[in-house]
Order: sequence, then structure tokens, then C-alpha cells
Amino acid sequence: MRAKIVYFALAAVLAVYFVLVGSRGVMLIQQGTVVTVVFGAAVLVLPFIGAWFLYHTTKFARDANRLARELEAEGGLPVDELVRTPGGRIDRDSADAVFAKRRAETERAPGDWRSWFRLAVAYHDARDTPRARKAMQRAIALHDGKPVRTADAT
Repeated sequence: MRAKIVYFALAAVLAVYFVLVGSRGVMLIQQGTVVTVVFGAAVLVLPFIGAWFLYHTTKFARDANRLARELEAEGGLPVDELVRTPGGRIDRDSADAVFAKRRAETERAPGDWRSWFRLAVAYHDARDTPRARKAMQRAIALHDGKPVRTADAT
């Protein structure tokens, strides 16, 4: 719950920032000189890029949470079998062992969104965020019946 509050607070701050930057861009364009119009147009691009990024990040998180809820209802969420250090960090060898199991599961059932979801969690536990994101995107696409890229996320 705390993570959601922080996320929405940061998203609200970003939205205010986008409005402020956008208004500065409009003010520059209203100056009417060639330099200020070009600079104002360039400044207006930033809020659009930021809003696009915020939208896609929010959509990804919402879709991943939807899959997690569905998998939890089925009783298929991965069990936390990771060894942790006294400080609470995940032991690397333990994460690698769990990852190997999840990867084998995904190789046996490459069309199953559930195995890709669990593989994404294993990637995340192994601190491989880019691959975790790709595996989760594949799980979402498979779940929603969308075309899946042929590039292998494993």
C-alpha cells in the first residue's frame, strides 16, 4: 500500500511539472522570435515524452498486478523459497537456483503466461530488471492474446 501511495504522489508531482514546463514552452512560443519559438517547441516536447513514459509505466504496473491477482486466485504465485542473508538480501546462489527452475518451466511451456510471470519474478530476484520487464511483458501479451515478439526473453 505504501508503494502505491508513493507512486501516485510522484505521478502527481510529475503531472504538475509537465504543466509547468508546458506553460513555459507556450510562453516562449508567444514571444514570437525565431529562437524563442524553436526553443519553446523543443521545451513542449519534454512533457509529452514524460507523459508517454508515465502512461506506459503505469499501464505496465497495472497489467502486471492484474496478472498477479489472477495467479494468486489460482494459487499459482511462486513460493518464496529464496535464502536470505542476515540483512534480508537475497542470496545470489539461491536466486540462481530458483531462476534455473523457472527457466526450465518456461522452456517446457513457452506459451503459458503463468510460467513467464514466474520467470519474470525470478529475473527480478536475480536483479536482472531489464529481462524481468521483458518476461513480464511477454506474460501480459500471452495472457491478453496479443502477438508476442519472436525475440527470446530467456
